[in-house]
Order: sequence, then C-alpha cells, then structure tokens
Amino acid sequence: MQQRRVNRGNKSGDYNLPSPIGGLNARDSLDLMAETDAIVMDNYIPGETKVALRKGFVRYVTTQTPISTLVEFKAESGNNRFFAFDDTSLWDITSAASAHKIEGREYKNGRWQTTQFKNRLFAVNGEDIPQTYYIDDDGNGVWADAEFSGTNLVPEALINVASSKQRLWFVEKGSMKVWYSENVSEIKGNLLAFDMTTIARDGGYLVAVASWTQDGGSGMDDLTVFLTSEGEALVYAGSNPNSAEDWTLKGCYRIARPIGYRCVMNYQGDIVVITEDGYLPLSKALPLESANSSQIAFSNKIRGLVLERVANGRSKFGWQSLIYSRGGYAIFNVPYNQSFEQHVINLSTGAWCRFTGIRAYCWGMYQARAYFGTTDGVMLFDEGYADDKLHIEGHIEQAFTRLGSYNLKKVQLLNPRTKSFNPYALTIYTNTDFGSQTQDYAENIGQAGQTKWNSVKWSSKAHPSGVRWAVLNGSIRSQWIANSATGFKFSIVFKTKTRGNAIEWYDTGMRYEGGTGII
Repeated sequence: MQQRRVNRGNKSGDYNLPSPIGGLNARDSLDLMAETDAIVMDNYIPGETKVALRKGFVRYVTTQTPISTLVEFKAESGNNRFFAFDDTSLWDITSAASAHKIEGREYKNGRWQTTQFKNRLFAVNGEDIPQTYYIDDDGNGVWADAEFSGTNLVPEALINVASSKQRLWFVEKGSMKVWYSENVSEIKGNLLAFDMTTIARDGGYLVAVASWTQDGGSGMDDLTVFLTSEGEALVYAGSNPNSAEDWTLKGCYRIARPIGYRCVMNYQGDIVVITEDGYLPLSKALPLESANSSQIAFSNKIRGLVLERVANGRSKFGWQSLIYSRGGYAIFNVPYNQSFEQHVINLSTGAWCRFTGIRAYCWGMYQARAYFGTTDGVMLFDEGYADDKLHIEGHIEQAFTRLGSYNLKKVQLLNPRTKSFNPYALTIYTNTDFGSQTQDYAENIGQAGQTKWNSVKWSSKAHPSGVRWAVLNGSIRSQWIANSATGFKFSIVFKTKTRGNAIEWYDTGMRYEGGTGII
C-alpha cells in the first residue's frame, strides 16, 4: 500500500510587534519605514514604551464670538490673569464663572501678538494703538493704551513685539524697520528706529524678533534674532543699536520662509521657527559654534505632511506653537481646509503624531494648563476623555513589517495588548503589501456615555469586525483575535471611537503560517 505524502512545508510562527512608539512618519517610503513608525497616527501620542489616546477638552467660557488671541499675565503675587481677544473686544476670563467683556476696550482686529516685560503685558496687532496691562498700586488690573512715541512712528502700525537684552522691540508692519526702547528697562517713552533694508539681501519685510539664549540662561552672550518674510535670520550680538561697539552683526543666514507673525517659540534657550519647510530649531540650522544643540528634533520626519499643509494653508490664520510641559510635548497648530489640526512632538523621544477634531484658532497657557480659542469661546484642553462631550476618534496605521521573514505568510491571529478604564470597541485589522483598505470605527461609549455595554446587538455596530474589548481591573488586556491576511509585509490598523475612556496600546502579538500551500 502506497504511503500518503504529507506536506510539511507550512510552519507557524509568532512575532511580537511593539506599538508604534516611533511616531508618525511622513518622510520615508513605505518599504523603508521602521516597523515601530506609523503611516497614520491620529489622536494617539507616542511614548517611551506605549502609545496612549490623547485626553479631550471641555468648555471653559462661551463668548458667542470667535477667539483669536489668548494671553496670560503672570503677576508677582502669583494671582495671574487670563485674557481673550475676539475680533472687536477684550475678555477677562481669569474666572470661568465670572468671565466678562472689559468695558472701553474696542478694537479693529483680534489677532494680537504679545509679550510680558517688567511686570507689564504688551500687545500689538498692526491696526490698533498698542495696549498694555499692569497691576496698579491699589492692586487693580488696568488695561490702557501703551505710551510710546518716536520720530515718524505710527503706533498703530506695530504688529509684533518681543523683549531682548532688557529692551522692548516692535516690528513695524510691512517694512524692514524695527523700533526699540531708547533706554533699557523702559516700559514707556521714546522708541528709536532700526532699519535693516540695506542689511537684508532678499528684501521682504520683518516678521518677528526673538532673544536667543545660547547658554540656557540670560547673560552677555544672548543674541537678538530678526526674521524676515523671505527667510533671512539676521543675528546680532550686543544690546545697544546706537553703539557700534555694543552692536555687532554676527551674520545673515538663509532659512526657509517663516509663516505668520506667531512663528517663534522659545524653548530651553533655543528658538523654534515655524517655516515652510517645517519646524526649525535655529541651533540646528545656523552655523554658530557656540549655540547649544536643540532638544527638539527637526520635523523632517513629518516633512511631507508639513509641505502639504503649507501648500494649502500658508496664508491662513492660526499657525502657532507652544510647549505643553504638563503633557511632555509641543503643539504646532495648523490651519487645514476649513478647520485645524495639530502636529505634536514628544519632547523626550522626538516622535510625532497628529491631533484631529480640535478646531483651535489660537492657543494659550494659563496656570500651566493649555487652552484654545474656537468659534464661540474658549476650551480647556487635556481635560476628561471626550471632545466637549463628543467622541475622540483614534486612528493608527502602523508601518509595514516582514515579521522577521522574507517569505510569503498568512497572518491568522492578532493579540493587541492594551489597557483602558472601561470596555470599548476596537477595530483592528491588517493591510498587506502596501495596500490600504478602510474599515469603519466600531463605536462604543462604555460606562461614561449614554449607550450601555451590550445594550445593542454587535452586528448593528458600524463594522462587524470590531472587537468588544473588556478590561481586567486596570491590567493589560491580552486576547487573540481572528485575522486572515496573506502577503509579505503587514501593517496593523488600530482604530477606536470612544468618550469617557483612556486607552494605552503596548504591543501586538502576531501568529502566522509560513511556507508553501498557504494560498
């Protein structure tokens, strides 16, 4: 009797894939990305050992008008004040319960640039008389017109303001002229003009002034940087433009063109500039040997995304950045189509992600918390686990991986290891060989919303392949899920739509069959 031949070519294998802690990659080709990168990473923040769904936001103040500027006044007593500008008015929003318009303050433009200097807040917008805020001798907060004058100065034309070398510096709208305090530490009085028309080689107009603290402190080696609309960085040493011995041009350097008047962010002595080519730390861009290396990486890993957004929205209002130390990341606000998105970098690892669903016209900090202005008021960010009572949609498409083998494979099981507060619906599947399929979110609200767990049939969900994901007393959930995908390289797609829940994703176990006869 002839013995039957048994095909022993098929072999099962297991592969443990870390979650995409490398963050969003919009630079490399799909075939060259590290497997811990992500092709899409929306509303999940890459950490050192896991990725976590961002927190949401709640309504702080309703104004019924769009808010374009948020600014905090830091008082010596610690009793800080918080203000918001809409298109025509100024609001005191220090207390959400007693937020109100400030009488006698009416403006033509709500897009103010601000700085605090010598216990005074200064604000300019290029159309109105510059404003100042201070606490008087009786402890009352006072908003007033700033008291500056100068030969041929038109105060309403001042559109940006900064402090450097113990002086205030004001940018004149549409010109290469900057105005500065005649004497150090002055908060009013005479301003002198410094015209850089003959110094800037590429023309254009001044956009911003910044103090570059190379040693991380405030000292004699601080530099003053002037940025032009055409992408020149004019770097000066010294403190008095009236003195040839105390004012030296260190160099004129070419960078990408900056975007908007809120293009500068100071961080740990460095200057990060929002430009057409990405988010650029000057310490990495300018050939100054004494400059410290920035701890914020270049945004070249998301350069493709930035270039796309710049092409469609360079002239739109809303470009801005801020350091959010409480979350450990920096936020870059980006106008996109008729809304906004945020490009977010983990300050420890340099990994990027994107926030969506946050319609932020502007951002501001108050008492170390982040707030943003929207169409009808102000929102407190990083609060709760819903976007003003709406769902947070998390979407990750991890980079393709070979699972350690160049052979053809069939992935049969997935085991995403996650942690959450409440049960939630997880949609997880694999794309193969650079293909892209779209499956809907499987929606579940869990214990914090109106839909009770298991109160509707699972087949009525948006997509039947979603998995009801339970929690185990706050421990990591591990469960094998059926999957059927054949190819050489695989990308895990991880999608959640929740409110009232915190979700962390650590890694994914993958079980596959390899060898012959798997098709």
